[in-house]
Amino acid sequence: MSAQITEVCGAKAAATTGRGNGEESSSACATAYFSALDLFSIGIGPSSSHTVGPMRAALAFVEHLAASGRLPDVTRIGCSLYGSLGATGLGHGTPDAILAGLAGLRPETCDPRDVRAAWSSLEQGATLTLLGGHEVPISKDDITFEPHTRLTGHPNALTLCAWGLTDVLPLMQETFYSIGGGFIRQDGDPIETRSSVSQPMAYSSGNELPALCDKHGLDFCDVARANEESIHGSVNLDSGLDDIWAAMHGCVEAGLHVEGVLPGGLGVKRRACAIRLQLEEQERLPAPRPSTAVEWLHAFALAVNEENASGGRVVTAPTNGAAGIIPAVGHYYLRFVPGASASGIRRFLLTAAAIGSLVKANASISGAEGGCQAEVGTACAMASGALCAVLGGTPRQVENAAEIAMEYHLGLTCDPVGGLVQVPCIERNAIASATAVSAARLALHGDGTHLVSLDTVIETMRQTGRDMMTKYKETSEGGLAVNFTVC
Repeated sequence: MSAQITEVCGAKAAATTGRGNGEESSSACATAYFSALDLFSIGIGPSSSHTVGPMRAALAFVEHLAASGRLPDVTRIGCSLYGSLGATGLGHGTPDAILAGLAGLRPETCDPRDVRAAWSSLEQGATLTLLGGHEVPISKDDITFEPHTRLTGHPNALTLCAWGLTDVLPLMQETFYSIGGGFIRQDGDPIETRSSVSQPMAYSSGNELPALCDKHGLDFCDVARANEESIHGSVNLDSGLDDIWAAMHGCVEAGLHVEGVLPGGLGVKRRACAIRLQLEEQERLPAPRPSTAVEWLHAFALAVNEENASGGRVVTAPTNGAAGIIPAVGHYYLRFVPGASASGIRRFLLTAAAIGSLVKANASISGAEGGCQAEVGTACAMASGALCAVLGGTPRQVENAAEIAMEYHLGLTCDPVGGLVQVPCIERNAIASATAVSAARLALHGDGTHLVSLDTVIETMRQTGRDMMTKYKETSEGGLAVNFTVC
């Protein structure tokens, strides 16, 4: 962190945390900022809320069993999936993720092949080795789907139960909510929409963030870095950001070099590899030749989301359903922007996190809660603002870019065909990537002054998601999900 930022952050920290007298100001805990190392979570496909979150919930449950000393007494284990998890859990691999979590696998480190078909391939008399080596019998019937039962905590809910020899009352029963982006919350825990960690550059709104930048002569990424370093330190932060980008890059490369048909029964063909081959052929033509920048942008996004749909390694950005947009725009920056660098990618990711934090704190990044506007809309806003920043945009222009991108996606429903993260999800990522670039460049043509604020658009998205009918929020009960089958 630069000396200027260190000085500003030190003064800000002293003012907001009261470190001299051992008191902590509540304002320092009200920040909207969530760490980039949490928002960008390395995991597996096809869904952050339906795969990554449930896996983490199942792992937490079995860890609680072990900590209580009751794990050796478990003779049976079961899970009920409610609401959106019950409606589209099959297509999103939720039962497989539950078994993987119970077995002690973590989405950030597991081999995706160990998760695929873990539940669907179960045969009569199968057993499951829980975390720690305790073995229990398991069958498909131990996971039940209750799509029309909706718990009040969140549309994505699941209850895990473990029974002993008596098989009457469970030894342990816990309910979790998968609240989007791989984040989970256990029933009974306080609903926290903001970071509880004291941060030197606290902000709670899209108005406060650029004002903070103006006051201290900083950019969005500087504010994010100050907060990150107070949590992780400089070395761990940069290492974490580099790991995130390496995973994003690996996902793009994998998707660009695999052909075939995606799993799930829709017969969706992978397209990223074929597009790559076509573009490489065009680029071998003698000059002058037309620019292929937009086509490459599309290919990058398709590559990520095809990998996600196949259950491969992917990074939530901020969700799996919208995971292709930020990596695609980041690759566009590296390939087509003169002077692009690895340090620019760090700035890109930190700026994106600063914007995504505002949406997570003040609205939602969950498709089951806010529709696709909460996923693709948020990712587009994050990518657009981040690109604007690395292209030299001022904080006001960055806020404008994010606002334009989010505004374009207001009202976008989440109605995946077949309960799969394929149609229309994959193409939406490609188009939203181009929208992010357009919004960034449009904002750069202005001076940052605009009529509608980012806060207003985020609040409008929240209200729209609240008013949106349930059948348009990741349940596959309306819209394209039902009309496609009768066409």
